[in-house]
Amino acid sequence: MQQVALRRFTWIFGLVALIVVFGGCKKKVASTPPAAAPAPTPQPTVTLNASPTSVNPGQTVTLSWSSTNATDLDIEPGVGKVAPQGSTPVNPTQSTAYTITATGAGGSATATASVSVASAQAPPPETPSAQPSLSELFDQNVKDVYFELDKSDLAVDARAALTKDAEFLRSYSQVHVSIEGHCDERGSTEYNLGLGQRRAEAAKNYLISLGIPADRMETTSWGKERPFCTDHDESCWQQNRRAHFVLSK
Repeated sequence: MQQVALRRFTWIFGLVALIVVFGGCKKKVASTPPAAAPAPTPQPTVTLNASPTSVNPGQTVTLSWSSTNATDLDIEPGVGKVAPQGSTPVNPTQSTAYTITATGAGGSATATASVSVASAQAPPPETPSAQPSLSELFDQNVKDVYFELDKSDLAVDARAALTKDAEFLRSYSQVHVSIEGHCDERGSTEYNLGLGQRRAEAAKNYLISLGIPADRMETTSWGKERPFCTDHDESCWQQNRRAHFVLSK
């Protein structure tokens, strides 16, 4: 019995030892570490500046910008696609907010620059120019006629002046005139009164021949009593030998 028990113990011990040996010889397999997570794609950044920020209509403004991590950039209104960084001139006619949009693999970003444009001032209303009075028109258009020494007949230049006078009188039928005859200082008072009258009548008769009614004209003579020039030389005397027109109505 003791021998049977001893053999059984020996067999069990040998089996346990064998299991331990084979277990210790088994190769251990190293565990695989987990894969690292990929780095996130950076989001784009963008800036936009305007210089100057206040202008008058039509003046030039410079837009400047820069960006990172962007592959597509667009400025509105009116500019469109642009490089990742740069500048461009614009000419706003009204206050405008310019916006740049930067797009990349990491998303998009925007920036804005505002430009203030002064309101165009309407020109002041035109003030109607004052119309010249009839008296001013008369002085501008009706000219005196001049005579040679001791003569009352009309020279060529006197006839030309009276022709223009007649054009004005025809245009303004309401105008009545007084034609004054004048002389230089030489000769007697009585003689010059008669000469002045003949000069005034010569001017009137020529205007009548040009179609101006006689009842719109009256004549008078001042002789040498009302000289236009008071020097005692031929230049001055020439200015005094005239038929002078005065607006009477």
